[in-house]
Amino acid sequence: MSKVKDGKSKVKDKIKSGSHSLNPDRANGKGGQNMRSKATIDRLNMYKNQKPVRNRSGKIIKAAPFQGWNASGTQARVEPNRKWFGNTRVITQSALQSFQDEMNKAKADPYKLIIKPTNLPTTILNEKAKNERVHLLEFEPFENTFGPKAQRKKPQLATCDLNEYAELVAKKAEEYNAEKDKDLVQDNEGVTDEPMFALFKAGQSKRIWGELYKVIDSSDVIIQVLDARNPDGTRCKQVEAYIKKEKSHKHLIFVLNKCDLVPTWVTQKWVAILSQEHPTLAFHASLTNPFGKGALIQLLRQFGTLHKDRKQISVGFIGYPNTGKSSIINALRKKKVCNVAPIAGETKVWQYITLMKRIFLIDCPGVVYPHGDSETDIVLKGVVRVENIPSPEDHVEEVLRRVKKEFIQRTYKIYEWDDHVDFLEKLAMKTGKLNKGGESNISSAAKMVLNDFQRGKLPYYVRPPGTTDEEEESQNNKAIEDAAKNEKIDESVEKLEEQSLQTDIKTETKKKLKKKTLKKVLNVKENKVKKKINYEENKKRKRDNK
Repeated sequence: MSKVKDGKSKVKDKIKSGSHSLNPDRANGKGGQNMRSKATIDRLNMYKNQKPVRNRSGKIIKAAPFQGWNASGTQARVEPNRKWFGNTRVITQSALQSFQDEMNKAKADPYKLIIKPTNLPTTILNEKAKNERVHLLEFEPFENTFGPKAQRKKPQLATCDLNEYAELVAKKAEEYNAEKDKDLVQDNEGVTDEPMFALFKAGQSKRIWGELYKVIDSSDVIIQVLDARNPDGTRCKQVEAYIKKEKSHKHLIFVLNKCDLVPTWVTQKWVAILSQEHPTLAFHASLTNPFGKGALIQLLRQFGTLHKDRKQISVGFIGYPNTGKSSIINALRKKKVCNVAPIAGETKVWQYITLMKRIFLIDCPGVVYPHGDSETDIVLKGVVRVENIPSPEDHVEEVLRRVKKEFIQRTYKIYEWDDHVDFLEKLAMKTGKLNKGGESNISSAAKMVLNDFQRGKLPYYVRPPGTTDEEEESQNNKAIEDAAKNEKIDESVEKLEEQSLQTDIKTETKKKLKKKTLKKVLNVKENKVKKKINYEENKKRKRDNK
């Protein structure tokens, strides 16, 4: 008997082995995790213009997608789905509050990073945006809001009646402080401050700020270089606020440069204070003997591993002029790749430097934010070149006030003076800076003092907040004792080396003397042998002649 095939087609339970992109059962290929999901494949199949299924006579058995029709009188129904009743985005209020607290802690901690912020419901966290006051004039002009052509029928007031409005006015009148009111017109009694000399606006030009924004936009990690002698004075808090608000996805780091010019305990305290806001490192830029280089490179490598999805990362160096941004880059590269000078304004434009295969460095010119510093503060921060200052002797008084008297006496060998003019006259007489007629050249002596202050020859540092005079004295005394101990150790090591050298010299001299005596003895014996040989030869010659 012959086998009869059933009309029903068998259902295939096996997995499709094709590697087509529309096959949901295909093996993972080069795409990895970016392969199409089953939902995406169904959606793409829906977009296709598929033909209806017909039998032999041409009658449509199965209509094409979105082309079917029902007989009149039939009721169309939507296919029910269990997903209608299982909303996974619902969260309780306590869970939301704990999530917000954890996120705020992570954002406030400078040593924590949110790796994938796009996968989090960040709009739920922005509660401030809901309660902020609406600035109406930003959305509607004044003419359409107030006046005879106003289009708004009812103004939005914070109070309902006049009593509440009067209470609000009285409360604001009590809180008003005339000293904080910047718009208040004050009577200057006919005296105004002299406008600042154009030289003291260095680092504030539009071109330099354009260079700064280029560096910020093109860098993934931003390093703000601070002077260890005055870290708070060389910070640009406005730029930090801009990065936090507009470029919150970029990482900001503090680097305390020139830490060799201040005591160790000062650097430790400043690092502890600044680390509460951003990661902070101590650094000493030097081609031969740098400090903190390994820690900084290790930190940059960690940022490189965080951004594995990118081929390379860029690290931008920003900060005040003359803080040592280019010197740090040279120390990291261990050779001179950027122009360096102990004066402000050496770097004119931004430039790219390759540190490693995946890490690039960007050097930026120094930027100064105008926030009410006096001319003396600007000079002592190193923003201005000393040789261009019109009257340098006016700023020496502040130097004598900041630097301890014993350091000035030790540096210039001048022990008593009445005021800064008297000090400059004595210094000019001692160093030979004289004009015609033997008059002391005060301006050149003042420039020398300012240069010494900027370059660290005169010891000075800003005391960290929270330290008293007693603590400072005790810490300095400890540092002096440690230095004395180290000097003693060095002296003992030097003595041992000298003794070993002397013993080596003695042994060498003994060896040389032995060699000399041996040579003398050998020479004497050789001379005796030669004389005997010559005597015998002469005898033979005489015999032969006879």
